[in-house]
Formats: sequence, structure tokens, C-alpha cells
Amino acid sequence: MEGHKNILYTLVVILLILQIVSFVTLSSQVSKTISDSKAELEKLRKDNEKSINESNEYYKLLLADYSTKTQQNINEISQLITTQQTSFDKQISQIKLKQEDFSGIIEDSVKGVVSVGTDRSTGTGFLVHPDGYIVTNQHVIAEAKKIAILTYDKKIVPAEVIGEDDLRDLAIIKAEGGNYNYLLLANSDELLVGRKVIAIGNPLGLSFTVTQGIVSALNRKGPNGLDEYVQTDVSLNPGNSGGPLIDITGKVIGVNNFKVGNAESIGFALESNSVRKVINELANRTLIQ
Repeated sequence: MEGHKNILYTLVVILLILQIVSFVTLSSQVSKTISDSKAELEKLRKDNEKSINESNEYYKLLLADYSTKTQQNINEISQLITTQQTSFDKQISQIKLKQEDFSGIIEDSVKGVVSVGTDRSTGTGFLVHPDGYIVTNQHVIAEAKKIAILTYDKKIVPAEVIGEDDLRDLAIIKAEGGNYNYLLLANSDELLVGRKVIAIGNPLGLSFTVTQGIVSALNRKGPNGLDEYVQTDVSLNPGNSGGPLIDITGKVIGVNNFKVGNAESIGFALESNSVRKVINELANRTLIQ
């Protein structure tokens, strides 16, 4: 009986030892699992934090890029509005000029027109450069020994011949001094029949007279055989020779040259593109742009 008790005690001790070993082993595994889980959770936390930081940086860059593009768009729109406003203002200005029948430009244009007097004849001319270069007809200064101009503000200034073109009846003279009001030449290739024009001249010795008409025809052939003339119905009289034919923008579209016999309202002006070419050749420089 005593032997059975000993065996039983032994078994109980063995079982107790096995339970203790199992508990220790299980505790170790649980502890390792918890540790691994903590490490995994920490890794996930760091990865999540990194992802959040990267997202924040991305959105910062995205917002910065959007802000830059938005500002560029604002600048482009502002520039477009400014351009359109400038174009609109120009159109309004031209409409006003048309409605006022040139009254808006005559005051400025006439300041660039001069009377040309010589010891043989009189005529008209207009300044094309602030240094005193003047365009007129060649026959106005032909064989002249003395030349002088009368400016809009009634000043008499001596002048000299720079060059002459007999074929086109065109000449360029230069007045003494500088800082003169001058007129710009238009592109005569853009002229249209029916456009309003004015002629400023010195007909019959009456200085600075203005007459109005329209462009009647383009590329008319002159007595020199060149089809470089603008036909108008503006009244041209002796003394108008060499004066400017001006459009609604205030630019010169031609130099008044001649009319047909005793016919009324049939006058001709050498077109501005030919004038520009000839004057620059006579001056041996780019005098007129």
C-alpha cells in the first residue's frame, strides 16, 4: 500500500512539473508574441506616420503648384483684359474721330504741315522727321535759289534741298533747327476705297486750309506711267501741291500731286509706301519708318 502511495506522489510531482514547464513555455511564447506584436504595431505606426508626412508634403507641393498656376492664370487674364481694353479704347477713339469728321486730328496734324516758298513758286509740304526734314513736290522747289518754310506757329525758317525725284515729282528739303512736329506715314497697302480722307494745304496762298473727301480709287496710273497714285474727290487747288493726304488715324496716306485738267473732285496723291521708299533713298538713310 505504501508503494502505491509513493508511485501516486511521484506521478503527481511529475504532472506538477509538466504543468510548470508548460506554463513557463506558454508564458515565454505569449511574451514573445506580445513583444512581436508591439514591434509590428510600432512599425505600422512609423509607416503610417511616414505615409502621413509624405501625403502632407505632396499636398503642400500640390497646393503650391496650384497657387502658382492660379497666379499665372490671373496674370494671363489680367494681361488679356488689358490688351482687350487697349484695343477697345483704340476702337472707341477711331469711332469718335469718324463721328467728329476729323476734328479730333486736324488740330494735331496741321502742326506738321508747312507752307513752302521759293523765289519762283509756293506750295505745301509736311514734316516727316523732328530734325526738320520736309516732303513736298519737286516742281515746288524746281530751279529755286532760295527756299523758306512758314510753320504753323508763323515762323519763317530757311531750308535747303536734300534730294529730288523728277519721275515722281517728289522732293525732300530740310529746315534749319530741330524739334519739329511731324507726321507719320501709313501703310498704303491697307487703304480701302470709300475711306474718308482730308487734304491740308496752302491753296492760292491761303495757308493751312483743310478739305475733306474719300478715297475714290487705288493704284491709279499717273502721267509718269506708274500706278502708284491714290485717286480722291478732295478738292485740290494750286498751292495744295506737296501737302499731305491724311486718313482718320492722322497718318499720311499720300502726297497731293495733281488733278485732271479742269475737272472737279478728281485729284491724285502719290501713295505713302512709294513716298517712304523714295524719301529714304534720297536721304540715303532710313529717315521714315
